[in-house]
Amino acid sequence: MSKLSHFDDKGAAHMVDVSDKDETSRIAVAGATITMSAEAFAHVHDGTAKKGDVLGVARLAGIMAAKKTPDLIPLCHPLALEKVEVEFELDETSLSVAITSTVKVSGRTGVEMEALTAASVAALTIYDMVKAVDKSMVIDEIRLLRKDGGKSGLYEVK
Repeated sequence: MSKLSHFDDKGAAHMVDVSDKDETSRIAVAGATITMSAEAFAHVHDGTAKKGDVLGVARLAGIMAAKKTPDLIPLCHPLALEKVEVEFELDETSLSVAITSTVKVSGRTGVEMEALTAASVAALTIYDMVKAVDKSMVIDEIRLLRKDGGKSGLYEVK
């Protein structure tokens, strides 16, 4: 079993020292899904929610969240992100919105947490903007879809 890097030899949590790592191009892609009622879906799809452009606001929230990840996740390194993209795919059959976030950086540590945070916060923002219509929405499938760069190489969901 591999050693968890966020714990020292005594089991105390610590920030990983990445100063000896090479700076490489790194990318992470994460996803989330939010499923809702037909009425809520129609508001998202048609852009008729009372609070405004649901997907536009969710996109901005996801981007902002990626940039704030070290403020939310205690042991994450602050990074100078080079790209944060949040995309949405609406599925009328399942009444769901699939969220995909992509984060890129040239650095000494990966951006998986930033991508996961972006997808999660985008989903939460959609919930917030249409909760007056549907409080039973379900956010699920928050997951890492792909990462590349650094010592551990490529990981991709098949």
